[in-house]
Amino acid sequence: MVSPPLKGSDLLAWRRRLLGDGGHAADLDWLLDLAAGLRWPDLQRLQLDPDGVELTLACSLEALEQQWLLHRQRQIPLQHLVGRCPWRDLELWVSPDALIPRQETELLVDLAVARGLQSPSPQWGRGRIWADLGTGSGAVAVALARQLSGWQGHAVDCSAAALALARRNLESWADGMAWQLHQGSWWQPLRPWWGQLDLVVSNPPYIPAGVVDQLDPVVRDHEPRLALDGGLDGLDCCRLLLDGAAEALAPGGWLLLEHHHDQSEAVLALMTNAGLRDVQAAQDLEGIRRFALARRAAG
Repeated sequence: MVSPPLKGSDLLAWRRRLLGDGGHAADLDWLLDLAAGLRWPDLQRLQLDPDGVELTLACSLEALEQQWLLHRQRQIPLQHLVGRCPWRDLELWVSPDALIPRQETELLVDLAVARGLQSPSPQWGRGRIWADLGTGSGAVAVALARQLSGWQGHAVDCSAAALALARRNLESWADGMAWQLHQGSWWQPLRPWWGQLDLVVSNPPYIPAGVVDQLDPVVRDHEPRLALDGGLDGLDCCRLLLDGAAEALAPGGWLLLEHHHDQSEAVLALMTNAGLRDVQAAQDLEGIRRFALARRAAG
């Protein structure tokens, strides 16, 4: 419900009152942006001249306050309360059925697209194929579909609920592009395309089981454990992915994985042991080796 006209000074007083009870200003401003339509630059201008501004929000202050209290008291992610999350140049649908897309995964997409655009044309004139294994919300799949036009895409997840969310995002942001959804475990649903996958990306569960219970409640209690828990050392899913990589990838095809902040050496070793070539690490925005890249031999 759209709010009645509201004085800028009244909005700022409401904001100060909520923050006086705790919480981060950045989180409340994010809520004002996504739920109420008050963009951050407009909020900054409002603070410079609160008495000279009258505004209308996309929802009432009462509704916003209720969402804020749910976040503060029950540690529910604001993205779940709003149902949407900004990511890259998109605004994706999100839910408790899949992980909320993280900023570092944007770099995984950039790395993948760069390799995809540099790869040679496939033999025998077949079309190029990308795959996103463990697609979750479909964030990576949406980005690949939009940037690798002309490619055929496949997004895989074992969760039917996650796939329903991925479908919603793909239909919203990649409608008319060539993509398919598959339910199942990692490479298995893509067996008809084994040996033809030119670019495969995955952000698998990689948090060690003993660490999951130590996560912030906003993550631990509200995001699917299936998408977090990577087993005793966090590498169970990486091992499964690498077990099938040499057969499923096309000759010269790339595999890119996101992993935990302290797993780079272990994942690179798994890639080498799987017979992949050009094994390398890449850093996230904080300079941490967060990604592992390798490809199948070309011949």
